[in-house]
Amino acid sequence: MRLKITNMKFISSRACLLLAFAIMALVPANAQEIIKEVEKDTVKPTLVNSTGRIKVDGVVAVIGDFVVLDSDIDLMYRELQAQNVPIKDVKRCELLGKLMEDKLYAHQAIQDSIIVSDGEVNETMSRQIDYFVEQLGSEEKMVSYFKKKNMDSFRAELFDMIKNQKLTEQMQKKIIDEVTITPEEVRVFFAKFKGEEIPVFGAEMEVAQIVIKPEISQLEKDDVINRLKEIKNDVINNGASFYSKAVLYSEDPGSRSSGGYYKMTRKTPFVKEFKDVAFSLEAGQISEPVETEFGYHLIFVEKIRGQEIDVRHILMKPKVSNGALQAAKDKIEKIRKRILNGEITFAEAARSESDEKETRNSGGLLLNPRTLETRFELTKLPPDIYSDVVDLKEGQITPAVLSDDPRTSKSYKIMTVTNRYDEHKADYALDYTKIKELALKEKQIQAIAKWSGEKIKETYIKISPEYKQCDFKNNWVK
Repeated sequence: MRLKITNMKFISSRACLLLAFAIMALVPANAQEIIKEVEKDTVKPTLVNSTGRIKVDGVVAVIGDFVVLDSDIDLMYRELQAQNVPIKDVKRCELLGKLMEDKLYAHQAIQDSIIVSDGEVNETMSRQIDYFVEQLGSEEKMVSYFKKKNMDSFRAELFDMIKNQKLTEQMQKKIIDEVTITPEEVRVFFAKFKGEEIPVFGAEMEVAQIVIKPEISQLEKDDVINRLKEIKNDVINNGASFYSKAVLYSEDPGSRSSGGYYKMTRKTPFVKEFKDVAFSLEAGQISEPVETEFGYHLIFVEKIRGQEIDVRHILMKPKVSNGALQAAKDKIEKIRKRILNGEITFAEAARSESDEKETRNSGGLLLNPRTLETRFELTKLPPDIYSDVVDLKEGQITPAVLSDDPRTSKSYKIMTVTNRYDEHKADYALDYTKIKELALKEKQIQAIAKWSGEKIKETYIKISPEYKQCDFKNNWVK
């Protein structure tokens, strides 16, 4: 059967699910065995099963310094349901195997001195709680759904869970970052496929856009600068909390809930102006307002650790007047008319008129952030772009579209499809980059499997008898 790449998954989608709650179990050993029994004082009644017997919450697995409880598996089922993942065919053995994998990664991350900051964890936790509240209706319903006593206990356990998840992610990243692939390995990988086995790539398209941003008056800019200076003065001279000010006033949706926190190095993909100022500050210093394409920032360096720094920032954006917004719309409509009349090409107009510097030099072509190519799989286009361009014919241009990006504020844009590529059988020369990506993913999976096999042999592991008959993907039980 021919393989269709759009449906191909090399890395488990469950890698992005939350980990179950981790509880430290300091057991200094280095051999595998099966848990023979669970002491009565380590368990508690939780459920009554169909036979009328009390189901107890006991340790079902130990992996290094971590344990997996029976209730952790129940919790994972509830998490899947809360995220609208079908659970009908998901077996407890499968979830236990996933939990054990995660614990193995987290355990080894600690051995390798991988550090996850509290700021990172709090930022993720805030987003996760917001998501669950949106899905379940309220904090009270969320606490009840996950069977916790109160919000404080839920937050405490969620904090530990997310921290272990991030340790897992960092450990996985460390493993696969060391994996590289040569052109010869790509050739050998592709040569394995014959006839109907050759992968099929789905329909793709290249999309270009021209963006016109409304002009912001100096009065609006000065207002934002003065407000940021007042906040800086309040923090320095009156002892106000920068964290609290960021939560209250920052317009950065990605960091507001965590008090404006980011961990960064010089390689972190932030805009140059922000990085230049952040790395010029000493620990404890607060910058003057810094202008970037996103607005104005107040930057506070909280901690410096060699080449890595912990920063907090407050972002404020000058307001856009209705008049400026209308002027931007009029301008882009004139540009569209000139293109349609043949006075200028779309690419020429993008280079000379577009206010989006990321796409201006490429004639407006959007870059796929996943592949770093200009092609987008039709089914993986961002929804807001897909709805505007999916029905465009060659040479057609969308009407002026109002974009309200939470990062860059309001602007008007027009889009066109520059190329369409039909679904086709993979061609080594034309699709080399995609084939290389698939070959690399396969090699990464092999590296993870090898790493897991080696670490399982080295790590102290115990599994409850009731789960020893599970058909695990990894060789947890010998």
